[in-house]
Amino acid sequence: MKNYLVISALGEDRPGLVNELSRVILDCDCSIVDSRMTVLGGEFAILLLVQGNWNTLTKLEMQFKRLEQALGMIITAKRTEGRVPVGDVLPYAVEVVAVSQPGIVHHLASFFASRSINIEDMVTRSYSAPHTGTPMFSVNLAIGIPAGMHIAMLREEFLDFCDELNLDAVLEPIKG
Repeated sequence: MKNYLVISALGEDRPGLVNELSRVILDCDCSIVDSRMTVLGGEFAILLLVQGNWNTLTKLEMQFKRLEQALGMIITAKRTEGRVPVGDVLPYAVEVVAVSQPGIVHHLASFFASRSINIEDMVTRSYSAPHTGTPMFSVNLAIGIPAGMHIAMLREEFLDFCDELNLDAVLEPIKG
């Protein structure tokens, strides 16, 4: 039986954080199965799914207090199970670009939640438009659309929804 631990770590960005954290994980005979890491403002945020047997995960958990001090990070962890596929869903990608405005993420989340569509992954980014410097916002989502849902109708509703909010959007299947 595989055992998993989700680890969240947040601290001031500096070189070497990934090296030091991944070394401790390896030294505890665990392995990183999935990860997301990024700089947000001046902070470095890490999300990891780590696999090991019960004893090696416990050994890793025992290192967190020392690691927090050594790395200057706040570390939290939670045991979890392997992901079980939920029903028959179709993997789709959503890309949205717009002039930055409050509530874009909430409006998108509300649209999909009201249709029982799960957001499985999301990345957002703020940036300045080339030449004009206009504040822009982009959202990339991976969603799971129930297989019985009429895709053409969903796409039409989604694009109408985005037009009302002045969002430029694409909804397409994830290939491969």
